[in-house]
Amino acid sequence: MLDFSAIEAFVFDVDGVLTDGTLLALSTGEQVRSFHIRDGFAIRHALRRGYRVVIISGRQEEGVRKRLESLDVTEIYLGVDDKLQVFAACGLDADRVVYMGDDVPDLEVMRRCRIAACPADAATDVIGISQYIAKLPGGHGAARELIETVMKAQGKW
Repeated sequence: MLDFSAIEAFVFDVDGVLTDGTLLALSTGEQVRSFHIRDGFAIRHALRRGYRVVIISGRQEEGVRKRLESLDVTEIYLGVDDKLQVFAACGLDADRVVYMGDDVPDLEVMRRCRIAACPADAATDVIGISQYIAKLPGGHGAARELIETVMKAQGKW
């Protein structure tokens, strides 16, 4: 059984974690994503209970930023080429972080955090290093599942 007692921060990728990875390319050039409402509830709940929630994504899309800001997330890093560099600049204590990623660009940061987590449908390499593999796929409540599991283990849900 995993020890979640030291976790104080959640770090999430976006595409494939908070979304199912599907992009709808509109004729305007906008690329639309779908977020699960229960993930949003859990993110806001974690913030209100004193956890840090940090978003680090390789893609830059204003709609994603607006969605996350509507959940009161303030630490949003989009369009990131080097996730490890951004993670280091956040000043997080890696031993108090659970990072949920789904693909190769997440691996370096995941290896440095106390707990590496992923959705059920993550890339094989990511599943291979993850201590926590959600039962749910990305964009379908995997982030909520992780947050709820950690907070319940700490008696804070």
